[in-house]
Amino acid sequence: MTIFWVDSYVIKPDRLSEFTEVLRRFKAWMKEQPDMFKEVKSYKVFSHMLGGRWGGYVEMFEFENLTEFEKWKNKIAQSEFAKTHLAESASLTVPSSESLEIWNSVT
Repeated sequence: MTIFWVDSYVIKPDRLSEFTEVLRRFKAWMKEQPDMFKEVKSYKVFSHMLGGRWGGYVEMFEFENLTEFEKWKNKIAQSEFAKTHLAESASLTVPSSESLEIWNSVT
């Protein structure tokens, strides 16, 4: 059963250019470290275009199942890059705007 880890948040208006650079570095790291992401079937980043909250973003990671998600999450938790990336990302978001969810496919 395919699952999606969905991370929603709002970026501080004055930090949008910094956020773009953080995303660029993360995607470059994904390409440089494919073994760190072998459980990830797909990864997408979306920004609100109409409606929702201005400055809102959604990141979606797709996994084959919860076991693969847990394996990846544990691996990422040990990475120094990820620890630095998470701290830097948190400094760019509006406090209390983040929402983490796991969705499953129904069809």
